[in-house]
Amino acid sequence: MSNMCEQTKRQSIIDACREMNRLGINQGTSGNISLRHDGGMLITPTSVPYDAMRVEQIVFMELDSAPEAGQRPSSEWRFHRDILKARPEVNAVVHAHPPFATILAIMGREIPPLHYMIACAGGETIRCAPYATFGTAELSHHAVAALESRSACLLAHHGMIAVGASLAKAMWLAVEVETLARQYHGCLQIGTPPLLSKAEIENVRSRMAGYGVGGGDS
Repeated sequence: MSNMCEQTKRQSIIDACREMNRLGINQGTSGNISLRHDGGMLITPTSVPYDAMRVEQIVFMELDSAPEAGQRPSSEWRFHRDILKARPEVNAVVHAHPPFATILAIMGREIPPLHYMIACAGGETIRCAPYATFGTAELSHHAVAALESRSACLLAHHGMIAVGASLAKAMWLAVEVETLARQYHGCLQIGTPPLLSKAEIENVRSRMAGYGVGGGDS
């Protein structure tokens, strides 16, 4: 790919990081983003404030190896790399700590089919992966498993991951997961919400197939 294409991708990662904080689905530098590129991935650097981040600080990594000496990718590079390796249809990975999604993750709760938009994440639930220390191979294994046949998952006592064929789709889904988490949290204040059936979620998924970035009744 051309250098201009790579520069555009690097800038799009920075722009998306800043947008996460603007939208309130992330705080500080706790999130991270990767994009598939040239047989590897471009990923945010560790511990760099988004407003100060420069395109040359975005790290390129191969998908079949650990970071090279001197590289400083996000501490969560393992699950970014492993998700992209396991899911060839995925080109972008967004990890964030949205407040309501993280509340559910702390409680170890998956998001059930309380609203038809759950189908946007690929199934009738948004799973919650078991806890493991951040940055570890164990956490990466749990994340890849929780994302099997799904486009989003929660990470116990941690946050959430959304993936997509493009960065725009992964970002849209990250926002939608937080919306669903907020709705579920609100329902739990009243009681146990009634749920849609697996058959209805599959029906919704088939009807959404022709929509654009998101889905729904637009």
